[in-house]
Amino acid sequence: MQLGVIGLGSMGGGMARAASARGLKVTGYDIRPTRIEGITAAASPAEAAAGADILLVMVVNAHQLEVALFGENGALAALPEGAVVVSSATIPAEDAVRIGERVEAAGHPYLDAPVSGGAARAASGELTFMASGSEAAFAKAAPMLDACAAKVFRLGPKIGIGSTVKTVHQLLAGVHIAAAAEAMALGVRAGADATELFEVISNAAGRSWMFENRVPHMLARDFTPHSAVEIFVKDLGLVLDTGRSLRFPLPVAAAAHQQFLAAAAAGLGGEDDAAVVKVYERLAGIEVKGS
Repeated sequence: MQLGVIGLGSMGGGMARAASARGLKVTGYDIRPTRIEGITAAASPAEAAAGADILLVMVVNAHQLEVALFGENGALAALPEGAVVVSSATIPAEDAVRIGERVEAAGHPYLDAPVSGGAARAASGELTFMASGSEAAFAKAAPMLDACAAKVFRLGPKIGIGSTVKTVHQLLAGVHIAAAAEAMALGVRAGADATELFEVISNAAGRSWMFENRVPHMLARDFTPHSAVEIFVKDLGLVLDTGRSLRFPLPVAAAAHQQFLAAAAAGLGGEDDAAVVKVYERLAGIEVKGS
């Protein structure tokens, strides 16, 4: 079984490693020359797709997805007949529908399959997939899903539902990170020890997965970008665009988006998304740091 992967960043690269470790033959392409042990490097999206039974595309946005599939040296023209395309990019649902229809018109099943779990779970093959598409798409993608997923939510045949669910997920993820930063900064400003505050909340009802995962980055002052501030500038922007299109108010998401925008404006866009805490730190003259 051959897997082509386009996008070898922290998520796509981890997924490629997990698939290779479970016996799939993997060829990967990234716009930045990237070499991963056990993965055959491709010089273009077309080269990554040539001979593939499954093509996984893990890029940042819909524009990158379209270029990877349909652009110069694009993957779709080189993909063998009947091979499945799996998009795990976080994109608007309407873009997923439009791109999926174009892929399927070319004779390839399309799986709208965003993921959650972060770089560590990508590398260990323990991601959560939020996937929608035809039964044929799920069946053809099964070897990759088995290699990369701890849980696959099958959300029906309608392309776009996977992306809709991921949009809602990103609303919560972004709000939880911003709220964790705000809570920790408030506690430190009021005189609480940051480490003790983290331990208490991690064992009480106010905790969240994002709180438990991101606050240690703050305490260690380690803002290596596992998921960057700019990702939530984009993803919460997508959430707000979705709300506008539906005439649906999203005041909490909007407030969180403003905090990530503030972090990006302060030059923190390339740092880990936990660096949103620095917005509060600079305003209050404090540092959220472990004891």
